[in-house]
Amino acid sequence: MFSALRIRDFRVLWLGTLLSFVAFFMAMIVQGVVAFQIAGNNSAVGTVVFAQGLGMGVLGPFGGAFADRWPKRRVVACGQITAAVVFVTTAYLIYSENITIPLLTLSAFLIGVTLAFLGPARQGLVVELVPSERRGNAMAINTVANTGSRVFGPVVAGLLLGWEFSGAVGAYLVMALFYTGSALSLLLLPASRVRPGARESHVLADVADGFRYVWGYPRLRLLVLFFVLVIFSGFPHVTVLPGLAENVFHRSADQVSELFLASAVGALMASVWVVRFGDSVHADLVYACMAAIFGVGLLGVGWAPSYPWVLWGMFGVGIGSGGFQSLNGAVIARETEPHYIGRVMSLALLAFAGFGIMALPYGMLADRIGERLTLILMGSIVFVLALFFSGLLIRDGGIRLPRGRRS
Repeated sequence: MFSALRIRDFRVLWLGTLLSFVAFFMAMIVQGVVAFQIAGNNSAVGTVVFAQGLGMGVLGPFGGAFADRWPKRRVVACGQITAAVVFVTTAYLIYSENITIPLLTLSAFLIGVTLAFLGPARQGLVVELVPSERRGNAMAINTVANTGSRVFGPVVAGLLLGWEFSGAVGAYLVMALFYTGSALSLLLLPASRVRPGARESHVLADVADGFRYVWGYPRLRLLVLFFVLVIFSGFPHVTVLPGLAENVFHRSADQVSELFLASAVGALMASVWVVRFGDSVHADLVYACMAAIFGVGLLGVGWAPSYPWVLWGMFGVGIGSGGFQSLNGAVIARETEPHYIGRVMSLALLAFAGFGIMALPYGMLADRIGERLTLILMGSIVFVLALFFSGLLIRDGGIRLPRGRRS
């Protein structure tokens, strides 16, 4: 199940990735709580998340192109150090009581810019360090760091936010420390390879070439579009969770870490389970089923009659979203030539830019119709998308049903 971890360089990269993902999921909670505490509404939270998505969306394709034309280890290190500096600056602004929604929004935008370069380069490093026969397994294991961080991130964020000595200032400083540690771990890896002639073409030409490559392969195009639309539609649920906790269930906004934790536990369990399917012929079937479970989980959260039922609903959300996200890297990497991996992954990661951009309208919608109805709408869209793309993948031959039931 974890055969790729036998490779020493991949283990080092995985541990560094774990640190950076813990910081990322801490930031998802901390910046939302700070925004809600400043303004007291979902629109403010949505504005901050929107800015992060905008940073990722504007520069996402360029991040992929740079990952394919510059040493990936250097790109990751520079991005992580930049993020650490942004977190330290934000901590100072909160400590000095000069933080405002516009400044918090600028901080989130800059983090989004760094993520646009970090994500594709980190995925490309996996391809460099792992032989092709273990690539799907490695991609799935790499996402375990992501989903595992969804457990540790909320726990650490909740403890720091609730600790009087720390609060949001301490949380931002710890996030900066994690990113710095992840950057330093890259010194233990060999120098990255760059394909011959990578810089002879203009970066815009590389970006266009990446779009043409994905568009030219129907199955790859289908997988990327499926992932983008599901994340775009369902992941903005994090925007309305502080409001759900406070406005519907009368709990303080900083207690939202409990909801993230319930989701994270489900995500970790699912991501560990789906690792075995990374190189399996049934990967697409499990991939589509996880998207459907994600939608059902969101519907459950929206309909939950009490806070304990919300926690169970978030557990289901974690199972679906975690399993879906874990297999994404595997199913896409198997279809992609190595020298295109950065650009292809950057297009898949545009999903998270879309999720950030959709956070603002979803936040405004939640202020207008309520958090419950907004979550029900999200869940319905995700579930319909899962059914629709499952049908397309079955027709394409990507999803293999048991004998006698294949369409």
